[in-house]
Amino acid sequence: MPTSAASAKTGADGVFTSQLAVLAGEIEALLDRLLRPPPDSEIQPPARLLEAMRYAALGGGKRLRPFLLVETARLFDVGPAAALPAAAAIECIHTYSLIHDDLPAMDNDALRRGRPTLHMAFDEATAILAGDALLTLAFDLLARVETHPDAAVRVRLIAELGCAAGAAGMVGGQLLDLAAEGRFATAPRPGEADIARIDSLKTGALLRAACRMGAIIGNAPPDAGTAIDRYASALGQAFQIADDLLDAEGDPATVGKATGKDAAAGKATLVTLLGPQGARARLAALTAEAEAALAGFGDAASSLRAAAHFIAARRA
Repeated sequence: MPTSAASAKTGADGVFTSQLAVLAGEIEALLDRLLRPPPDSEIQPPARLLEAMRYAALGGGKRLRPFLLVETARLFDVGPAAALPAAAAIECIHTYSLIHDDLPAMDNDALRRGRPTLHMAFDEATAILAGDALLTLAFDLLARVETHPDAAVRVRLIAELGCAAGAAGMVGGQLLDLAAEGRFATAPRPGEADIARIDSLKTGALLRAACRMGAIIGNAPPDAGTAIDRYASALGQAFQIADDLLDAEGDPATVGKATGKDAAAGKATLVTLLGPQGARARLAALTAEAEAALAGFGDAASSLRAAAHFIAARRA
């Protein structure tokens, strides 16, 4: 790469990471406020439950899903402040999914973001209940008038996130992922199409929901919504391939969690099926596909294009 091109890329990466960090700070501050004992209320959540919810939700993280929601809404002239409540809701869902994913019955992880997972820091029962509480808080947030003044928009947001997080989305994908590990005895070894379906549900559904919810808040026209769908679908597949490459090749100290788990569990991924080189080629193609889907938005979609490249190149 010529020096000028390399400098331009480095500059663009720096702008994106700064934007991501600013949004992460705003989401962190909002979640911090939301996860405090409600003032002037006779009904207070148990202190231990609230402490566990805060441990999980305020434990760092890139806040990529909120970023995608806010930046998609920005395409349709909706400012970040107006999109933040819905962005916090999708982060609550993501955090709940990580809590449950780390449990002994699922991936049995002891480390998340460089520190003990919630069930290790507290206990399994508290972790399950904290996850349940964050799940329900997400829909509480979306139902509030502060999220959007139009009740019809709030209903669409609730329906979108409910579908993405449920049996036909993230939860269904998690079950299929467990089946692909041989958890249910008679499940056949998955092929490439099966793996793509698992990835599109387990990981892609929530990433698509983030983009689609931003479009809903922005009252996007149908053709723009279709383009956002294409972008988000490619992005979700790319994210999972990048995640699988990190598990296969990443340094646990950098990644912030144990690596090599997929191979140890005999899990079928596109990395195991195509090999690292083939997976990287697929990742590059998906990144290009995501970028092409945004062509009609011009420079206004620069942050979303940068998000696709960030996902493909991430090291943690």
